[in-house]
Amino acid sequence: MAFRKFAAVFNDRSLAYATGNAVQDLLEPPPDALTVFEDGPDCWRVEAYFDIDAGERDLAAELTPLVAWPLPAFETETVPELNWVAISQAALPPVPAGRFTIHGSHDSGRVAHGPNAILIDAGEAFGTAHHATTLGCLLAIDRLTRGRAFKNMLDLGCGSGVLAIAAAKAMPHTRIIAADMDPQSVKVATDNVRLNGAGGRIALVVGSGLAHPRVRERAPFDFLVANILAGPLIYLSPSIARAVVPGGTLVLSGILIPQAPEVIATYLAHGFSLVRHDRITGWSTLTFRRR
Repeated sequence: MAFRKFAAVFNDRSLAYATGNAVQDLLEPPPDALTVFEDGPDCWRVEAYFDIDAGERDLAAELTPLVAWPLPAFETETVPELNWVAISQAALPPVPAGRFTIHGSHDSGRVAHGPNAILIDAGEAFGTAHHATTLGCLLAIDRLTRGRAFKNMLDLGCGSGVLAIAAAKAMPHTRIIAADMDPQSVKVATDNVRLNGAGGRIALVVGSGLAHPRVRERAPFDFLVANILAGPLIYLSPSIARAVVPGGTLVLSGILIPQAPEVIATYLAHGFSLVRHDRITGWSTLTFRRR
């Protein structure tokens, strides 16, 4: 399998990351691999890889109607068959998120191995903290666990497992279950949980929504985090509401800022109060409390 690489250089870090987010989340089909990295003083490079067999792509034409900022020219080249997902992950630098530092194994020698260092090699699962939605959830977990001791948590749509791992590090006595509908994500999350020494603390299941028997058995939760997408969050709102205890905390992400009002209205109608609305490079993270 050969790939077509698209590369663009930005002199503004936030625009580089916002463009990377747009390529990953707004284009259909999305890239097979994507990386955003610093490439010299005041210079950031976005690289996206697409399977040539999936058809020709014109990234500038696809992105222009979707973004509000001018785009630089994309250079293109054909690259040989390699594991570009792994290669793109290896280019990602460590990310500070409150008390947590998320890093890949390629940075193990450069990151202090304290109790809040989280090793994540996402592989083919979503969640390295470089994406604004994951970062927003990590910052919410850091903030919320400083002021309250939760007893029972669900990470819905766990991806790489990074959010459940962060919660386990912040709350050593909390029962945590993490679920994802993608078996590959749960496999990756299981490996990451083990690598971070949380294998006995986090239960992982493959399941869609909150239907898995182990999730139903653990419910209701006083802390639920769902980093998925606005459409599924709206669709799942009745079952999510039933799964949170009165007074419990709900964190939602995977929501573009223009989509946030509809998500907020939906959850207000299901008995929640909005506590906080955080915005990071075009994405919303919403914190609610169940009334």
